[in-house]
Amino acid sequence: MRRWFLPETPDLLGLLAHQGDVTVRGMDALCAWSKGDFSQGAALHAIEHEGDLAAREVLIAVKHAFVTPISPEDIYEISERLDAVLNAAKNLVREAELVSMAPDPPMAEMADLVALGVRDLVQAFPGLASDPDRATECADAAVRQERALEHVYRRAMSALLQIHDIREVAGRRELYRRYARMGEAIEGVAHRIWYAVVKEV
Repeated sequence: MRRWFLPETPDLLGLLAHQGDVTVRGMDALCAWSKGDFSQGAALHAIEHEGDLAAREVLIAVKHAFVTPISPEDIYEISERLDAVLNAAKNLVREAELVSMAPDPPMAEMADLVALGVRDLVQAFPGLASDPDRATECADAAVRQERALEHVYRRAMSALLQIHDIREVAGRRELYRRYARMGEAIEGVAHRIWYAVVKEV
């Protein structure tokens, strides 16, 4: 007797949301580290590894899915770009530890904005297929956090002109730039959310 099986239909947006939740935890660890809780550096490293596994699950599911709620390419890009944010956070902490430079108030402020931006992105995921207006509103909110981060970044960079220790200036400039690049990565995810929604209209 012949049997017919339905093609695999994994919960891709659910897997993406799980990756988002891991990324949010990573940003919380970054915020705590940026405010002086250095034990969170190791926690962030572990969470980043968990994030890699979550991103891998998304990509494997996309590969095997017969039907996807939005374009497979968009799910892939959103997952990859979100993973880059978490990787950047881990690398920032590692760089600071290598040069023995503790975080300062501007770094704590930028970390908070990065965390808020990631939360906005993750809130967009459930509506990617069912509520595009909500998804794009969340993406726009993430971009606003990135704009606020830019203001903190410029203010912090300007303040470095008052410091005469070249090592201090060089180290802080590099760390500030890493926060700024995380903001740019968040904006990249937001833009892909917009692109994915526009394609489905």
